[in-house]
This record gives sequence, structure tokens and C-alpha cells, in this order.
Amino acid sequence: MEWADGKTRCQWANPKNERYIRYHDEEWGVPVYDDHKLFEMLVLESFQAGLSWECVLNKQESFREAFDGFDLEKVCAYDQEKMEELRGNPGIIRNKRKIESAVTNARVFRSIQEEFGSFSDYIWGFTDGKVVYEKGLAHSALSDAISKDLKKRGMKFVGTTIIYAYLQAIGVIYSHEEGCFLEHCRRREG
Repeated sequence: MEWADGKTRCQWANPKNERYIRYHDEEWGVPVYDDHKLFEMLVLESFQAGLSWECVLNKQESFREAFDGFDLEKVCAYDQEKMEELRGNPGIIRNKRKIESAVTNARVFRSIQEEFGSFSDYIWGFTDGKVVYEKGLAHSALSDAISKDLKKRGMKFVGTTIIYAYLQAIGVIYSHEEGCFLEHCRRREG
């Protein structure tokens, strides 16, 4: 595919969507250790279930506004009234079960922070802090294990495919495709 800037990117990146291109170039596959960003991405990935990531990404700013900037404590405190308000917000995906799961997942996220010191320590602990380099998969033994553990803890909309996409988004798994200008950035762990 010909890109206006002459760079070659992963096939999934839409050359007609500037926001998507920036996400591909600047965020996807970059290791994230900040719990606030890890929480935001977990919520957004759970809303992706059955939809395209591009659809969710295009609504990211509306999600940030609707979910109080992804302030964990505020989301943990959401009640039925707030969830109904979210269901009426045309700027986000208004699926009742996904909205309810975002609140449930926030509470589980907080309990994981309390247990491990941070959610970052928990999620990166599965790989001993190392980035995994693999391509062409929709799930793996790693995403299976994390999905299973999160479900056991009470999270919803965290199936292995969603978790695999989440791990790619937060840089635990690095999957830029062969030929992508970012593929050369991969560093093999010893």
C-alpha cells in the first residue's frame, strides 16, 4: 500500500484516518507502565468486543469525557444512575453490559493494585517485565492465562482475544508486521 508520507505500515492501519495512523505510529506496541493509561486501555479494549478498534479509537475523547478522564476512583463509585446516564451518551458505545462491566472491572483493577502494588506490576509480572515479540496471532498462552486470571477475579469482557489485543496495545506483546517501518524497532530479548 502506498502511504502519502512514504512509510509502510501494518495492514490494519487505515491510511484515511489520521487518528488511527497516529495511534499506529506513536502508541500501539509501546510499553505502558502507568496504571491510569493501563486502566483506560483496558476499558476501551473491553468496549471493542464485537466491534473494530477503529470505531472505539474514534470515540476515545468522548469516552474520556464520559468516564471522568478514566479516574479509577470515580469509575469505581459509579451507581445505577451514572450507568444510565452513560447509556444515554451518544458519543460512546452504549451497550449496557459493557458499561456495567467497566465499573465492575474498575473495582477489580483497584483490588489488583492493592494486592500487587500496581496493576502494572501485575500485568508485566506475567512476562517478568519482558516484551514478547510475535506476529499474526489473535490469542496465545499468555493471553489465555491472563484472561483466565482476570475472569477468576471477576472481570467481564476480558476474553483471550480482547486481552491479546490489550497486550499488543500496551506493548507487552510487540506485533508490528513484516515491512512496517516500526517492525525494525523490535529488540529481541536475550
